[in-house]
Amino acid sequence: MAPTRRILATSGGFVPSGIQGCARVGGTLRRGLELTGKTRPRVCLVLTATGDDASYYAMMFEAFNAAGCDVTQLKLFTQPSADPTERLCGSDLVWVGGGSVANLLALWQLHGVGDAMAAAWEQGVVLGGVSAGSLCWHVGGTTDSWGPALRPVTNGLGLLPYANGVHYDSEAQRRPLLHQLIGDGTLPPLGFATDDHVGILYEGIEPIEVVTDSEVDPATGPAAYKVEKTPQGVVETRLAPGPIEL
Repeated sequence: MAPTRRILATSGGFVPSGIQGCARVGGTLRRGLELTGKTRPRVCLVLTATGDDASYYAMMFEAFNAAGCDVTQLKLFTQPSADPTERLCGSDLVWVGGGSVANLLALWQLHGVGDAMAAAWEQGVVLGGVSAGSLCWHVGGTTDSWGPALRPVTNGLGLLPYANGVHYDSEAQRRPLLHQLIGDGTLPPLGFATDDHVGILYEGIEPIEVVTDSEVDPATGPAAYKVEKTPQGVVETRLAPGPIEL
């Protein structure tokens, strides 16, 4: 039987620990770890989008260690810390941090990380991430990689053949620009977006579940969204936490 290909595309992942400067994995990430089927999952952190920031790695190492994981990383600065294919395919879950998705995609292309990510996905490694680490799996979406004004990014890996929106409820430019870019054909005619601390789980290329970092009101709380170009214009449909029925 072929491995199940899974991607967890989020605007979240971590929650405060109650200790300054520390965090703990939230419900979205706990769901990803559960899907590995391992009692002590091997997690690989890929924080290219922040230039492999050391403090970011330290926070995540501590959080994943507290969650009972074996943690490693794939750094690209100042040179790759491991062979990308070996490191990613040897993991149970890969977590891609936020930051500049434009810089991430450029460096991944340079070092063959995109192909390695695709190979890991095909082998059943759970791929996940937040913000830039959500956009990267899709065809494209909206990003502040070039400055305060959002612009489209259209050269994502395309493992998921959709547009993607992140931080949908916290950054005012996100929703209208995603609608515009889907409507004018800059991005694919179907997209999915997430509010902060919300993620979408995909099996293959099918969105199957909306997950959240903490318990929320399914009717009124943070959610995910399907955004689709139709003959009547761009239509947005709210997807409440839980199984997705499209």
